[in-house]
Amino acid sequence: MTVDVLTHDEETAAEAPAVAVATDEAAVTESASPASSEGDAAPAEEEAPKPKRGRPKGATASTAKKTRTVELTLTVTGTADGEWQAELKNGSKWVAKGLEIPAAAVSRAAKELHADLSGPIDEVINQAREAQAAKVAALEAELEKAKQALAELDA
Repeated sequence: MTVDVLTHDEETAAEAPAVAVATDEAAVTESASPASSEGDAAPAEEEAPKPKRGRPKGATASTAKKTRTVELTLTVTGTADGEWQAELKNGSKWVAKGLEIPAAAVSRAAKELHADLSGPIDEVINQAREAQAAKVAALEAELEKAKQALAELDA
């Protein structure tokens, strides 16, 4: 139904009881008069009452007016090193600030929310993973050199 139809129904709702009364009076008149044959009475019994036009009684105009919306703002921030933090705000009040969260949790949450979000976030996480892997390789090489220097000093 469109709004125009509903509006039209509301305008004609005042007329509907008068029509319903007229229909009811006709039904009473027919049932009060004797039927000439059983064939004539059967079609009147088979006819179902027509549903009344307009909104049913007790129906609310709109549920949107009663629905309370809540404004929550979740901000997730990541660094090139792969450190992620979350902040949550309820309207203008801070609920949580500076919560450290794992990169894997950020990736899973982004995938759950939308594919358009998970792509760029996964790229940032992969870049951080590659940077950390390079850092580990450099530190392992430095550790190996330090072990060799210690072994030479002990010999």
